[in-house]
Amino acid sequence: MLDPRLLRRTVLLVAGLNLGYAGIEMVVAVAIGSVSLLADSVDFLEDTAINLLIALALGWPLARRAVAGHAMAIIILVPALVAAWQAVSKAFDPTAPDVPALLVTAGGAAAVNAVCAVLLVRVRHHGGSLTGAAYLSARADVAVNLAIIVMALVTSWTGSGWPDIVLGSVIVIVNVGAARQVWTLAGEERLAARALAGEDLDD
Repeated sequence: MLDPRLLRRTVLLVAGLNLGYAGIEMVVAVAIGSVSLLADSVDFLEDTAINLLIALALGWPLARRAVAGHAMAIIILVPALVAAWQAVSKAFDPTAPDVPALLVTAGGAAAVNAVCAVLLVRVRHHGGSLTGAAYLSARADVAVNLAIIVMALVTSWTGSGWPDIVLGSVIVIVNVGAARQVWTLAGEERLAARALAGEDLDD
């Protein structure tokens, strides 16, 4: 059985890392006009919220954790909506973002998310669907950051802002998929809570 204090310290550390880099990435994204970086900075804020909620929800019964897990699935959709709005807005002015700044910032984001995923991998089966949400989100974010790096190289080659716009749309799809996974985990937890309560699962 994992020590609840270790779990709480881990998720609070992850929350702090996400909050700190969210600010960095948001400033750079606005400065260079990058849709993908802006969407990713909002995603860091979403991860901050998830991990803070885990720290608060420790000790909650299964049924309440399942409700919180469903809430997290909805929260994960927020960055997708932001990315979609920015992609549409940028389509009217597809100016290429600054490539060196994009590469450095995306590389830093990948490093931060990789550290968070490593920290969470050992606790992902403790704390229910909430820790599952945090781990799945961090793991998916690493892939997104690597995609941003590849996109920056394509932008350097083409001189176009469209690769950034397209990747912003891809981030929408990634977040929708993560939300679906978290929703499924929370649903399984709700069924487990009903089973423990002796309810008929066929209802």
